[in-house]
Amino acid sequence: MPELDNLMDALGQLPTPALVVDGPTVRRNLQRLADYAANVGLNIRPHTKTHKSRRLVQMQLEAGAIGVTVAKASEAEAISDPGQDILMAYPPVGDSRAKRLAELAGDRNVRAAVDTLAAVHVASAAAVGSGTTVGLLVDLDVGMGRTGVPSPDATLPIAQAIDRAPGLRLDGIMVYPGHIWHTVDEQSAALQAVGNLIGETLELWARHGLQATIVSGGSTPTAYQSHLVGNLTEIRPGTYIFNDMNTVRGGFCTIEDCSARILATVVSDAVAGQVILDAGSKTLTNDRCIPAPDSGHGHIVEFAGAKITRLSEEHAQVDVTACSSKPAVGDRVTVIPNHICPCVNLRDEMWWCEPNDFPRHLMVNARGKVQ
Repeated sequence: MPELDNLMDALGQLPTPALVVDGPTVRRNLQRLADYAANVGLNIRPHTKTHKSRRLVQMQLEAGAIGVTVAKASEAEAISDPGQDILMAYPPVGDSRAKRLAELAGDRNVRAAVDTLAAVHVASAAAVGSGTTVGLLVDLDVGMGRTGVPSPDATLPIAQAIDRAPGLRLDGIMVYPGHIWHTVDEQSAALQAVGNLIGETLELWARHGLQATIVSGGSTPTAYQSHLVGNLTEIRPGTYIFNDMNTVRGGFCTIEDCSARILATVVSDAVAGQVILDAGSKTLTNDRCIPAPDSGHGHIVEFAGAKITRLSEEHAQVDVTACSSKPAVGDRVTVIPNHICPCVNLRDEMWWCEPNDFPRHLMVNARGKVQ
């Protein structure tokens, strides 16, 4: 984040730990994905669970996104505006969640993903009760093993139920290739296997008079290989806007592409070979790095040999024995977290940085919106 080097005096005045975001890097990340999607004929529906910010939603839409993805109905309420197109990539199960989503459909184009008949029935009742129409996508598991029906055949009864249900509209298919963490050069076979499952599903639906106008997929690790899937109409990456050590160590971006970092202060060096940062698990979370689980709890940019070995709530224990020099008490460092999404959700605000300007507040509007 070279732009931040010129801001260190200003950043030195911020209370720590602080989440700082580099505006030029964000814009570069947005433009890169927009250029790719335009070249391969895909729409972008970015997942807002990464940043949870109304302002960043607007930036994504201005960069060409056709709509946004959310995790929960409360998140949609917090970051969307009337007229926007929203996909909740989560089952609308629970009367409160289904009702809130259906009410949003009064002035927004709202969709959700389902993988059970129970979810279809709840969504239909909520839509009828609200006098709205909610679009549904059938969630097909393509290898993640989290949600989604297990086979193309299993999508059919759910699709038929949606097609018959009052208040609902059958919009298509959703997949999530979150199990694919191969290097970019090794993703082809796995992505083609995803495409084959989608193709089987589309053919099955067509034989029964059903159509999928939307085939939604994608993740940040697979984003720039999405054209290998085939049949996709849109992709839903989230982390790409900020990036983190998962995406760096996976080979999907560089350190320079990481626009969000934690500014932390060294508060102790009383133990030999160790310093303590004021950014513990309430800041960095305990998420391990998926491609490199033994790499520690994030990367300290200024001290490449340092390793964050342990987190407690307010402390990060950093092994500095491999460093040629070590930070002193009172020094500030920047940490790229392993997984940026939950780190954002732990903050009320970010500090937005532009060259030659003092960092500005940017609210995390959907912080804690998990219903």
